[in-house]
Amino acid sequence: MTFDDPLWSDPDFTLIRHESEIPWLILHLNREFREYSQIPAPLRYRLADLLALIEEEMLAYYRPAKINIASFGNHLPRQHWHIMARFREDSRFPEPMWAEPLRDAKPALPPFAPFASRLKERLANFGSDDSLTSSASEAQKGTPAST
Repeated sequence: MTFDDPLWSDPDFTLIRHESEIPWLILHLNREFREYSQIPAPLRYRLADLLALIEEEMLAYYRPAKINIASFGNHLPRQHWHIMARFREDSRFPEPMWAEPLRDAKPALPPFAPFASRLKERLANFGSDDSLTSSASEAQKGTPAST
């Protein structure tokens, strides 16, 4: 898988990996909406569930200090969201990833492939009642990150 290959897509969304020192995904809407308020309510509800699912998987697998979710759209004519697992050891923490690096750093992280497999498994069931609960409960229980 290259960084340009989608990790997952459906008729409404496409999820890709962004090349970075940290786990960083970008969720694109497949239709053009310049502003969040222009997205139809049912699609916004799916979006919220999808962002929560991705965040839950990042929390459970990577155990970051923080998850950042950012929405822009200044360069692309459609809404998209950056989902980033942040670590105290990353080069810019606690500043945004767009800031100048504060230090030379490369966090020691588990490999991406098992995370991608876990995420794809949950996304295959995206929308079913149980697809949003398994990793959330793991993350809340404090189970160790997978490697």
